[in-house]
Amino acid sequence: MRTVYICKSLISLSLKNSSHLNKTPISLFSLNFFSSSPKSPIAVADYLIDRHIFSPETASKVSSVVKYLKRPEETDSILSFLQESGFADTHLERVIKSAPQLLAANLELSIKPKFKFFQDLGISSSDIVQIVSSDPRILTRSVDSQLGPSILALKSVLVSNVDMSTFLKRSGRILRLDWAKTMIPNIEFLKSCGISSSQISRCVYNCPTFFFCKPTRIRENVKRVDEMGFDRNSKMFLEAIRIISSITIENWELKLVLFKSLGFSEDDILSVFRRAPQLFGLSERKIKETTQLLVSTG
Repeated sequence: MRTVYICKSLISLSLKNSSHLNKTPISLFSLNFFSSSPKSPIAVADYLIDRHIFSPETASKVSSVVKYLKRPEETDSILSFLQESGFADTHLERVIKSAPQLLAANLELSIKPKFKFFQDLGISSSDIVQIVSSDPRILTRSVDSQLGPSILALKSVLVSNVDMSTFLKRSGRILRLDWAKTMIPNIEFLKSCGISSSQISRCVYNCPTFFFCKPTRIRENVKRVDEMGFDRNSKMFLEAIRIISSITIENWELKLVLFKSLGFSEDDILSVFRRAPQLFGLSERKIKETTQLLVSTG
């Protein structure tokens, strides 16, 4: 009823002469009624394709998670900030495809603090682009309760001369894993088994995801390696635990069948595992080539 009344009033006013209009201005309420109506949400797929030239494939995947944008101008600011920070179009698509929720994030409160965090670590802008692009979900983590404690723990484990930016470019995803429940207990347990801090540090640098296995699994695999006759003082002890942890029991059995088909007895297989446990993480072809070399030089 109010809309009908306002429309009639405007029509009536428009029919009067200009002098009368000057004496009787249109009420501000009438104008504000139209200008203050809320904008309709914008479909994410249309927004990404038409406004930012994203590929249809990326737009379709993102829109399956975030269907509409209520404040596209804020999303514009986020994408502009990423571009100004050095993200090329391919980086932007990778980031938004991996973490669609960033389209609706708060630039000042959620995104900029992550960039400052990396900058304060002495990481260059170009390296930040690589780190974030390798795992965009880093930008969804809390600086205070997640990223900060992870970096502190990482620094306490790695040797002092390790370049943090080089490590994070290769293994940035570990910043969003649970350190308190996995890595820290695993490191403490492995130290209790007699493995030195320097060995653990090298392994964290080269194979960080190993330390995020469930602690119960690490304990079970230490027991398995012990039962294979491994000397805990051997430099291969930690490598054996890592390899065993990376192979399912089914795949381990397949490896045994492969070695037996090459003429190895069970004792021979255990001897090879103690000498070169990393061999068991190779493909079938590589195993055949390497065992032939071991036999010829052994």
